[in-house]
Amino acid sequence: MFDLDRWQEIWITITHNKSRSVLTAFGVFWGMLMLVLMVGAGNALEKGMTSQIEGFATNSCFFASERTTLPYKGFRKGRRWDMTNSDLPVIRKKVAELQYISPVLFSGGNDKNVVRGEKNGSYLVKGCYPEYDLIEKSKMLYGRYVNDIDIAEKRKVCVIGERVYEVLFQKGEDPTGKQIRVNGIYFQVIGVARSTSGVSIGGQTAETVVLPFSTMQQAFNHGNVIHFLAATAKDGVPVKIVQDKILEILKQQHQIAPDDKEAVFTMNIEEQFKMFNYLGIGIAALIWIVGLGTLFAGAIGVSNIMLVTVRERTKEIGIRRALGATPRSIIGQILSESVVLTVLAGLTGIVVGVGLLRATGIVLSQGDQFFKDPQISFGMAVTSLLILLVIGTFAGYIPAQRAMMIKPVEAIAEE
Repeated sequence: MFDLDRWQEIWITITHNKSRSVLTAFGVFWGMLMLVLMVGAGNALEKGMTSQIEGFATNSCFFASERTTLPYKGFRKGRRWDMTNSDLPVIRKKVAELQYISPVLFSGGNDKNVVRGEKNGSYLVKGCYPEYDLIEKSKMLYGRYVNDIDIAEKRKVCVIGERVYEVLFQKGEDPTGKQIRVNGIYFQVIGVARSTSGVSIGGQTAETVVLPFSTMQQAFNHGNVIHFLAATAKDGVPVKIVQDKILEILKQQHQIAPDDKEAVFTMNIEEQFKMFNYLGIGIAALIWIVGLGTLFAGAIGVSNIMLVTVRERTKEIGIRRALGATPRSIIGQILSESVVLTVLAGLTGIVVGVGLLRATGIVLSQGDQFFKDPQISFGMAVTSLLILLVIGTFAGYIPAQRAMMIKPVEAIAEE
């Protein structure tokens, strides 16, 4: 049942010692403010990291050739080798866990290598299979991506990045069907791509011209060489399994020592993302440790001020005990004062913290920032309130025990 007289008494006690209460409550306010701000910053960092990898296949792995470091079957160490078209059917046949695979060719952005009329620029040229768009997903602003018919017929078509489009074409102009010159050869534009992820292989999608893989091999005399190989695992299959099997096949196909760890460059994206997840967990744990430590430091301050309050009110408590006040009512009064002081200070910290995070979020939303939407969840707010109740009870427990131990006769006689 709500006891209005008790709450009025609590409020009078707090306001009577206003300066002392404010200084004491500031520790709780500051601790909660720091906790809210750090959790909000941690959430913003996590959202920023997630936005960077969104649209990129996290179940992917990549391969490239390097010099051998061990002699094998008559070959000296230091030999250069290349992946070739003949590796693809072997990999598809022997790796049952494979979902998608795409060979990739690269051609550096030579000076003004992409030209349309009097407009030109220096951009990366990349040859891919259609499956590559399922690994590094692009949003098509115009037209379409490379398809299987383009590969089979070795069509002279290309997909240009958003930045390439902005340089070569007028704003709002539909580029599909138009001709551009790439490294001295004319290609028809079939699409304009925008990256959906902050992760890209070889270069930014916005500044890349994508050709059908077979077309690029033939047009630029790459023979049957593959510069880079991208692959993904089926759902539920660890990428490590696919990675190890492809690595073994490549070594067998090109006479490389099985224990040569440097001859094939390989990267497991799934493992990289796991590292980011572990980093996020570590940051969150550190934030809560520091925040809760600051809160408990504030609780100790509240506990100390309540002990002083009990000492100053010894005579009053003694008189109440003499008039029949039960130990439960005395303990309840002290605990109530402690909880009210703690919760008021903590809620003020939450409100101020949320306001600061909101203002920061508005500022960050004006640009493409790595930190995104620094806010706390409703669950975090509820958890914080429960923590405040626990801390307030903890802070008032010892002073309450001290008040209960006061003997009425000794308290009334005290000056």
